[in-house]
Amino acid sequence: MQKKISTLPFKGTPEQAQRLQQVIDANKSDPSKLMGVMQEAQGIYGYLPMEVQQMIADGMGVPLEKVYGVATFYAQFALSPKGVYNVSVCLGTACYVKGSGDLFNKLSETLGIGADECTEDGKFSLTACRCIGACGLAPVLTVNDDVYGRLTVDDIPGILAKYND
Repeated sequence: MQKKISTLPFKGTPEQAQRLQQVIDANKSDPSKLMGVMQEAQGIYGYLPMEVQQMIADGMGVPLEKVYGVATFYAQFALSPKGVYNVSVCLGTACYVKGSGDLFNKLSETLGIGADECTEDGKFSLTACRCIGACGLAPVLTVNDDVYGRLTVDDIPGILAKYND
């Protein structure tokens, strides 16, 4: 699955930029530390928007294409921000045969976002995952660390309402 690049405006702070610059300065003499710098950058920003990838490329003296290539190759890197509430729907076999695809589609429609996207207000993000080990509760979704099982599409509005303060 191809990663989606966020269409939300980048909202980095000067403090974040300073922290990233310190990480880059400590590692820029060794291009083999690129992935470690990217991991730390994601820890600072929560994801790797193009603006951050460009700062890393410039600071490490590597082409932006290389940074982007690493970011898109490894599953640990996110190109879109996560919402305050990350909704993840299990699309593993047990969940899928019991309707998790329909759950995912209902969430996408309700939230107005697709896979690996975040609502404009930053409240919700939507991801798909493979087996979370709760097959007996299929179909399953999580909202951050909360697990919901044996769901139907009719359960979606009630679950989302719990997170709308």
